[in-house]
Amino acid sequence: MATAALSQEEAHHDEANPTHFPIHRPAEMDWSFAGPFGRYDKGQLQRGLKVYKEVCSACHSLRLVSFRTLEDLGYSDEQVRALAAEYEVTDGPNADGEMFTRAALPSDHFPSPYPNDEAAAASNNGAAPPDLSLMAKARTVERGFPRFVFDVFTQYQEGGPDYVHALLTGYGQTPPEGMDIPEGTHYNPYFIAAKSLAMPQPISDDQVTYDDGMPQTVDQYSRDVSAFLMWAAEPHLDERKMIGFRVIIFLLLFIGLVWMTKRKVWAGVAH
Repeated sequence: MATAALSQEEAHHDEANPTHFPIHRPAEMDWSFAGPFGRYDKGQLQRGLKVYKEVCSACHSLRLVSFRTLEDLGYSDEQVRALAAEYEVTDGPNADGEMFTRAALPSDHFPSPYPNDEAAAASNNGAAPPDLSLMAKARTVERGFPRFVFDVFTQYQEGGPDYVHALLTGYGQTPPEGMDIPEGTHYNPYFIAAKSLAMPQPISDDQVTYDDGMPQTVDQYSRDVSAFLMWAAEPHLDERKMIGFRVIIFLLLFIGLVWMTKRKVWAGVAH
């Protein structure tokens, strides 16, 4: 029954009326943090933060990331304090029972650009921009068989960054002939939920100035902010991999000691 239903779905599939999303699968990118020995590139993370601040933060929040964690990106305590002070957060109530705004402190989290979800939706054609704190872990495309089997051995976990990069670079393509794109939305064959989305192309070449000589292109911006969002979703990735490596070494030594102990204890026993 399931096979017949799938065959019927595929029979009705055409480019103008896709039956699965995303229409195109994201390409696997070369990330510094990929694999069991991969590590975050702090220079790339700092560039990604810059892209988020100057582009993404106008619409998207980062509510689960505190300013003090930016020290992991290589910033000093003074730099973190200065960066946090660029934002205002709501605090209170004060002695008069009223809420007030103040400059953010390192202990605060990145504030939302909107006072509430309703205001966010009203400012974006009814679609509230999602929070990006966990986006790089929440948005992944199913790999299917047999890829997910190989992923167990390669420890592939970069589906989120791959998707974010593909989405940000997937604008500007011409929809297939006959495809109906709802008014107020933008065609993107890498969008995971539909053939188009409310967010217009957010970034363009030379929009953000880099100080380290890296290319100021949409592709590079997308790579950097995707890596930054991966760090935001899993800031302890480097430490987790290091602990895992140490555990494996310990287990190998432990197995060797157990094997030698077994040989010693049973050496004089007839088998």
